[in-house]
Order: sequence, then structure tokens, then C-alpha cells
Amino acid sequence: MSTLKEKLYEKIEQHRPRTEKLLKKHSDVVVDQITIGQIIGGMRGVKSLVTDISYLDPNEGIRYRGYTLPEVFKKLPKAKGGEMPMVEGLIFLLLTGDIPTESEVAEVADELSKRRILPRYVYEVIDSFPCCSHPMTIFSSAIMTLQRESFFTKKYSAGISKMEYWDPTYEDALNLLAKLPEIGSYIYAKLYRDGKRIQSDPSRDFGGNFAHMMGIKPPYDDVARLHFIIHADHESGNVSAHTGHLVASSLADVYLSISAMINGLAGPLHGLANQEVLRWLQGVYDKMDGKIPSEEEMRQFVWDTLNSGQVIPGYGHAVLRKTDPRYSVQREFSLKHLKDDPLFKYVDLLYKVVPPILQEQGKAKNPWPNLDAQTGVIQWHYGVTEYDFYTVLFGIGRAIGITANIVWDRALGYPLERPKSLTTEMLEKVAKEQSAKK
Repeated sequence: MSTLKEKLYEKIEQHRPRTEKLLKKHSDVVVDQITIGQIIGGMRGVKSLVTDISYLDPNEGIRYRGYTLPEVFKKLPKAKGGEMPMVEGLIFLLLTGDIPTESEVAEVADELSKRRILPRYVYEVIDSFPCCSHPMTIFSSAIMTLQRESFFTKKYSAGISKMEYWDPTYEDALNLLAKLPEIGSYIYAKLYRDGKRIQSDPSRDFGGNFAHMMGIKPPYDDVARLHFIIHADHESGNVSAHTGHLVASSLADVYLSISAMINGLAGPLHGLANQEVLRWLQGVYDKMDGKIPSEEEMRQFVWDTLNSGQVIPGYGHAVLRKTDPRYSVQREFSLKHLKDDPLFKYVDLLYKVVPPILQEQGKAKNPWPNLDAQTGVIQWHYGVTEYDFYTVLFGIGRAIGITANIVWDRALGYPLERPKSLTTEMLEKVAKEQSAKK
């Protein structure tokens, strides 16, 4: 048994009594109250899910296993010759809650390398799609096709104790994660490179191998590591995360659950923000005839945009009340590697002028930039100019966090999700009764 799996088993055994105690002794404790606005408004803010993998702090941004993003980038072992941590280290952290040593990360990298080989039938499924197919459709289908390899499905059919569900789920999770760089890069080759595939290099780490298969030279390997780490998880209430949890709660295996997660991520209100920001930035660039404006000129452009009833894409967040740390990490990288890129200069100017303007306007709860404000700009700079593929990159990263969540869902025996619905008439009756009491 690998070090990662042994440590995960120890953590599971330590954690199970905590969940059991909460259920047996404190099931009736009231945590929150729900309003009609929350019921109709997509359950926003309703505290009804549990995950120990990540937490979105309004003031510090995403925390992975209690660690802030700056702490994660500082503490996780870095790739040899690279600036960014290895993705394998994040996988270890999310599964166990512990910062891994260099040797533990190397062991996870070796484990994934052994599992990376993609069955021939998956290539055939990808090749069968028409050339105009959306990459997310192909991505979801390729993942679902792998379902025939599921250890969990085989073990469940043969009969397995509920206490052991996490074990084959863990095996499925690592098997799938190991194959995602190959699936994503092969889809890219099929759609945008005339099918010219670059063979996987087993000596490289997760992010480095993906960059290699994409045919992009360093520091794109660090871009890949950075991108996958900052997209890995964002609590369990966003559409992709919740979809993965929900489908897995039926005891659907990792492949079916992550395929469903990818479908949720493909929706325009969830995974497309980064390309929308890039499209808007390029529109601004064209309006300026490619000239780098002064701060005053950019300030005037922002005011004109807001006064026309439009928003500034990439600014604001439903939960955060400060600059998104995921944006900050990208900004630091860009200041070092993209400082002369025209589009990044626009991003840099917007970062300086937009927050004060939004504060003055007084409509935005959070005037600061979020993750998507420059994600697409970095990809564009390194030659990944196909907008539709950006969500595939998002999906590879997000699968890391959701598979960790699913493993722990099975380890702690979380049940089938089944919230109760009300009719509109029932809500109207409640509203009328409450109004009468005032």
C-alpha cells in the first residue's frame, strides 16, 4: 500500500468517530434558517453541505485543508527546475490534510505515472466526434467512457462493506486523475492540431507532462501547475462541485460523477467566465487601436462602460470581500513573465483603476478582481488561443478537488442527497402567514 493510501486510511479512521458523534448526539442542533429568497434563488448561502477539503473565506479566499493559497504555494514541494509546486503535492494535501514531503510527492508522481496509460477505446471515442464538437462534450464523454474500468463498480457488484467503499473509490480517483492530462491534450490535438498527438513523458510531473503534450515550452509547465492548483476546489456548493457530490451520493462511481461535474462546469454561468473576460479585454484593445492607454484614459473608459449599464468582467465575487488570492498568484507570475504583453498591460491598468471606481460607484459589494480577470490572458500569451478549450483546463484542475471530496464522502458514509421541495402555493401561504404576524 502506498504512503498516500496508508495515510489516507489513518485519517479516515480518525475522522469517522467525529461524524458519527455529530449524527448520534447533535442531529437536532439548528445551524441556519432558510428564507424564501434563498429557496427560490438557487439556495445561495444555505448552509447544508459539508466538506473538509476546502473552505471559501470571505477575507482570505480559498483555503485548502485550512491552508491559505499563499501558504499552499509556499509549503508544497516545487517541481524540479520550476517555480510552482507539483500538482501531486496538492493531491496528497487534499486527500490527507497534511503537507507532503518531497519523497511523498515523488511517490504520488510515480503512482500517477504508472496509471496514466489511456485505453485505445478512449482515443477511438474521441476520434469519433465530428471536428466541430465542443471540447467539453468530448471531455465529458471520454471520462464517462472510462467507466468500464471502475474498481468501485466491480467491487460493489461483488459485494463490499460500506466501510470499505472509500478504497476502490480512491483507486478510481487516482486512475482517472492520472489520465486527465492525456485526455485533455489529445482533445486539443484532435480539434486544433490536425490530430498530431505528442506522446506522454512518464518522467515528467502532472503539470510538466501536460505542458509537454500540449507542445508548449517552459514556463508553460509552471502555468499548468499554477492553473490546476488554483482551480482544484472552491467549497462544495458551486455547480461543478455540488454536481460531483450529488451524483456520487447515489453511489455512482468516480467516472460517472466527474463526467457529470464536467457537464455542470460547461454551463455559461459557471466555467466560461475566463473566456468572457478575455473576449472583453480584446474588445477594449481593439477600441483603443492597440494603444496602451494612460491610467486616466482607462479610468474614463471604465466609467463610460459602467454608465452605459454594462459591468466590468472579472470583478466582484459572491463570497469574497477582497482581491481573490487566485488572481494575486497569477498576477505575481504575470509581472515576472508577461510584463510586456499588451493584454496583461490592460489587466494591470484595470487592476489599478477599477476597484476605486467601483467603490465610488457604490454598487459592488466586492470591487476587487476575481480568478477569471486574467486566467485567459495567460493562456493566450502562451499560444492557447482557443477559447472553448479553457474550460477543459478548468475541468482538469477541478477534478482534483472533487475526487478528493468523493473519496471522503464514501469514507464517512454520507447518504444519498435528497432535499425536500415546496410548491409556490406553499411559499405564498408561508409568506402570507408571516406578514400577518407583523
